[in-house]
Amino acid sequence: MRIAVDAMGGDKGPEVIVAGAAEAAREHPDKLEIVLVGQRDRIEPAISAFGDERSQVEIVNASEVIEMSESPASAFRKKKDSSIAVAARLVKERQVDAVVSAGNTGATVASALVTIGRLPGISRPAISTLWPNKKDGAVVLDVGANHECTPKNLLQFAIMGEVFARYYLEIDQPRVGLLNIGEERSKGNELVRDAYELIENEDLNFVGNVEGRDVFEGAADVVVCDGFVGNIILKFSESMYSFLAHMVREEINKGIIAKAGALMMKGAFGGVRAQLDYAEYGGAPLLGVNGVTIISHGRSSSRAIKNAILAAVKSVETEINRHIEERLEGARDDANKQVNA
Repeated sequence: MRIAVDAMGGDKGPEVIVAGAAEAAREHPDKLEIVLVGQRDRIEPAISAFGDERSQVEIVNASEVIEMSESPASAFRKKKDSSIAVAARLVKERQVDAVVSAGNTGATVASALVTIGRLPGISRPAISTLWPNKKDGAVVLDVGANHECTPKNLLQFAIMGEVFARYYLEIDQPRVGLLNIGEERSKGNELVRDAYELIENEDLNFVGNVEGRDVFEGAADVVVCDGFVGNIILKFSESMYSFLAHMVREEINKGIIAKAGALMMKGAFGGVRAQLDYAEYGGAPLLGVNGVTIISHGRSSSRAIKNAILAAVKSVETEINRHIEERLEGARDDANKQVNA
C-alpha cells in the first residue's frame, strides 16, 4: 500500500511529518510504502528518521508550498506545483492509495474536489472526525468542509457517516442523530427541520435530533451537522482538554497532598488524555471524494501524523469509498422504485 504524505503541511515543518511517517512505516514494515511529497532539499535531511525502513520511502518533488495563512482557493489556483496539489494528482492517477495532509485545510479540500473528484452521486464531501463519548465513540460530520449546506447535503452526510461507522468503527446498526437545539422535530432552523424529514425517510437507524450534550453522552454513533456548526463544536472540544489539564495542574500545585494524590492517579490521567487527545486519532477522513483523503491538525506531532497514516491504511483496507458508492446506488434504486410504484 502506498500512502502519499504532504511533507510540507503542518506548523512544525517537514522534520515532524517525516518522523511520523517513519513511525508508521515501522509499524507496517511489510505492507506500507510512504511517498513524501514536497521540496526535496528540505525533506532529504530528515529521511534518516526512517533508519532500517529507508526502502519504504520515496520522495516526489513539489516546488511550491501553500502556507496556512493563504487563501485556499487562490493559492490552489496559483500554486499548481504545491505539495498538496501534487499529492492529490498522485491519488487521481492511482499512483498512491491515499493522501495525508496536515496543511491548509481549505487547500486540501479544494485539491481533493478539483483534482481527485467526488464519488458518484455526492454533492459535497464532508470532513468527519472520530469523537470520544461514554460508549464506543462516534463519528461527527461535517466539521469544516461546508459552511453552508442544503438538506440534501445533510442527508448525504448521514449516509456517508453511517457507512463509515459500520465498516470503520465496526458498529452493526449505527444510530444516526441530527445535531439540533432540541429533541423535538419542530425545533431548529429550516435547514435542520427539512433535513430531519429527508433522513427520517431514508433507510437509516435514525434516532432523531440530538443536542450538544448528547454527543459526549453517546446518544448516537453518527452525528450530522453542517460544517459551520461542526467546526465550532470541534474547536471548542479541542480547547477543553488543555483547559481541564491547566485546571488540574493548578489544583495539584496547591499542596503536597494534592501532588501525592496526582501521583497515584497518574495512570488514570493518562487514560483520559489518550481518549481526548486528537493525536490519538491522527486525522479526519474527507468522505465523499473519489480517493482516500485524511486531513490532520496543523499542530500535529509525529505521533498524530503516524496515526493519520494508519487511519488512511484502515480506510483503504475497509474500502469505505466502495461501500459509500454501493449505499448511494441502493438509495437511488429504492427512490426509483417508489416513483415507479
